Amino acid sequence: MRFLGKLSLVLLFVAFPYMLPPASEPERCESLNTDSGRLAWSNDIQEFGKNGQNGTNGKNGSKGQDSDNITIFADGSPLTLNLGGQSGTNAENGSDGKDANCSEQPKNQDKNLIASNGGNGGNGGDGGDGGNGGTLTIYATNPDNLRQISVNAAGGSGGRPGSGGNGGKGCNCEEPYWTIETCEGDPGDSDYSCTTREFKCIDGKNGTSGSGGRQGRDGGLGKLTLINSDKPLQKDQPSATIFLSELKNTGYILSQNNWETRDGASALFAPGSIIEDRYRVLVERVERSFLLIWNAPQLSNKFADKKVTLSLDKNKNIKVSLPDDLWLEATTQQQNNITQLIVYNAVSEKEATQLKSEGLSGTGSDLKLTLIDGAGRSNLIATKFSLKYRTTPSDPRYRDVSDFTTKFNGKIPPEAIATDGNRFTINLGQLPIETNALRSGTGVEVDLIATRSFAGYSTQQRVVVKDVLGNWD
Repeated sequence: MRFLGKLSLVLLFVAFPYMLPPASEPERCESLNTDSGRLAWSNDIQEFGKNGQNGTNGKNGSKGQDSDNITIFADGSPLTLNLGGQSGTNAENGSDGKDANCSEQPKNQDKNLIASNGGNGGNGGDGGDGGNGGTLTIYATNPDNLRQISVNAAGGSGGRPGSGGNGGKGCNCEEPYWTIETCEGDPGDSDYSCTTREFKCIDGKNGTSGSGGRQGRDGGLGKLTLINSDKPLQKDQPSATIFLSELKNTGYILSQNNWETRDGASALFAPGSIIEDRYRVLVERVERSFLLIWNAPQLSNKFADKKVTLSLDKNKNIKVSLPDDLWLEATTQQQNNITQLIVYNAVSEKEATQLKSEGLSGTGSDLKLTLIDGAGRSNLIATKFSLKYRTTPSDPRYRDVSDFTTKFNGKIPPEAIATDGNRFTINLGQLPIETNALRSGTGVEVDLIATRSFAGYSTQQRVVVKDVLGNWD
């Protein structure tokens, strides 16, 4: 009965193949890369064996040591100089990936199978860079003396890179395809049926070979600096900021080394010399001196903490920059390579703003405002005044008021100002102000602006006086 049942199914399939569903294709699955480099598959696939280990990366080569920099004096004696940089060391190769551990393929599995992969080869290391040739500084008053010098300032060679390791071998399937029959129901029954499913085994992948490393870079050629002198060259100092007290006692020297870049360095030395073609040569050293000559009647110690900035300008002369709060009446003189700053008078900006009010006095045409120069510098400092004169019916001395009326706003003519040394008396009653605004009992505000000038410098000071006219205690 079992034989007849199977035969019936076969005849039916042969006679009417179009009546049955097509045989199912082996199920396919997508691969995903994981952090470990293995393949992860969907649930209906089973791996067997063990993946091979990845190879290790080769170590990088070490950088070659740079040559020392040296300074010599060339007097015409024969000389051989080795300033070559050391070569970089070679890198190590990456190791090979391990072959997969291939166990026996499981039999009659109702799942697809995949064999293990080989390990990836390690990457080769990078070659070490070559060391740089040394810098050569030569003092020579006669450039022909360099022809007696043989120099090798070549850079070191770069190290060889490491090769990548080979990938390990993956496992192969012993049985690529197989089928499993599954039956439902009892033989001879009308609902008895059998299904045959096909499965496959996928070979493991060989590991990928590692990448080769980078060739080390060759070191740079050493460079030449040529100085036409037989004495050690001093450093540049094209500018400086110094306390005035230091300048008065010792003066100061500014200097600047001017260089030029030229080609043809190797041709200056003995044949076969190796050095970078472009070189630097000193064409001029500029030195300028500065002297501060203090001929002012004021003591210089009073300004000792003020800082003066000196700098060389494009014409190789010394430019002097003074702080904003130091006012000097001075001249600058150039004599050979010496700059002299001769000071005749000195005032600090703070001294120019020491005017103090001694208050109002008088009324009417005799109304006056008196000021005292607390710094006592009015014999040097020129002074001009402008003011705003305002009145109020209120008493402005003890509180702010908002009912002021402006009666005068402008410059004070010189004839309205009486000067006695450091005392200034401004005759307000002589200004074009109406008489009613000058009467006793009138609240006033005098808002004074003093412009103080000296030797091309200028600043302003504001003095405000509020009072009631005639209320003089």
